Amino acid sequence: MVQKKSADVYFSTFLFLLALIIITPIFLMFISALKDDRYEIMKDMGSLKAFVVLHPTLHNFHEILFESVQDFARSFINSMIVLATTVFLTAIVCSMTGYALQRGKLKIRKFIFIAVLSLYIIPMEAIMLPLMYQVSSWKITDTYIVQILPFVASPLYIYLFYNYFKEIPVSLSENAELEGATFFQIFKDIYLPINKAPIITVCILQGMDMWNQYLWPLLVTTEQKVRPMSVAISSFTGTGGDIYWDQLMAASVVMLLPVLVMFAIFQKQFIESVGSTAVKG
Repeated sequence: MVQKKSADVYFSTFLFLLALIIITPIFLMFISALKDDRYEIMKDMGSLKAFVVLHPTLHNFHEILFESVQDFARSFINSMIVLATTVFLTAIVCSMTGYALQRGKLKIRKFIFIAVLSLYIIPMEAIMLPLMYQVSSWKITDTYIVQILPFVASPLYIYLFYNYFKEIPVSLSENAELEGATFFQIFKDIYLPINKAPIITVCILQGMDMWNQYLWPLLVTTEQKVRPMSVAISSFTGTGGDIYWDQLMAASVVMLLPVLVMFAIFQKQFIESVGSTAVKG
């Protein structure tokens, strides 16, 4: 019993130190965003003074959202549009594809499933150049479409839906067919309502992935009116190596807040959906 308590103490201490390491830079970012002097931020960096703000101000947030020439507020709206549209389309496309590959009538659907799944091993960076050439020929660069289209069909999420649909008894769809239900009606009225876990999982994971997209939007967009926040933040580095740390920290806080709010609201669903996905996987 004593050994078990000692082990619990060591484990709790380890978790506390780990959490401290993770939280410290985030806390430092929030503190730095409340400082109005970027030179003060750099001067205090590396000492305990970095975690103290004597005269907190929201001027940095007002400046990047309403006074910045980079129009950071517009970039925030762009990110929200791209995220919401991509998540919605991903849930529809991947669920329908997983359903068709699992319960469709096509004889070669197993081979198609293997081919789709094999695409997961190909990193996005490996196909960016030919993909850029393709979207340029379609003349859709500098649009929302070019930031959304490459991500709506993910082999990983198709596989996730495929596995979940496999657990549903075939008798349910067969009985529905006998009653005259179409292939799509069975999907819409039976398969989707009883599979909320993969839908929530896909929406959360895809949302986090799209919110953090940087390289692809940087390559295919040049106009500020369609660029997301992840790219707009880089504009605060200035020229000649000069970095506007006060604005950069405030912009980072603005980008982080929606993620924290989303996790706080959907924390229970997130843990349950990811946990159930791991068990089924």
